[in-house]
Amino acid sequence: MLEFGDTDMINMMGFMRERIQSFGHAFRGLKDILKTEHNARVHAVFTLIALGISAWLGIDGVRFLLIMLAVALVWIAEAFNTVLEVVVDIVSPEYSVSAGRAKDLSAAAVLIAAITALIIGIVIWVPALLVRFGC
Repeated sequence: MLEFGDTDMINMMGFMRERIQSFGHAFRGLKDILKTEHNARVHAVFTLIALGISAWLGIDGVRFLLIMLAVALVWIAEAFNTVLEVVVDIVSPEYSVSAGRAKDLSAAAVLIAAITALIIGIVIWVPALLVRFGC
């Protein structure tokens, strides 16, 4: 018969401590990106705008989830772009055409994500706006 003993409790406490530390690292990264990356602050403003418009229009359910996924896609792309820029700067401190290309391609991924988010927003918000204004 399996029993939950002291060793199991110690292992569980260690596991929980590690998870809490992981969240700490993640929040430190979020703080860093907001502090150091201008575009992340722009994304933060547009995130608040998107949430505000969605709330004002009464967007809910699957449509709201799509808005949130679009917002998350942009944030994820921006985070990976920032990581790539930091790593490229470490491994290639001198100017390099290839390093510049890598940064440009990564920035393009953010642009694609942002355009996709905008299209999703338009598709969801325009019909709701027409209803809101009785058109």
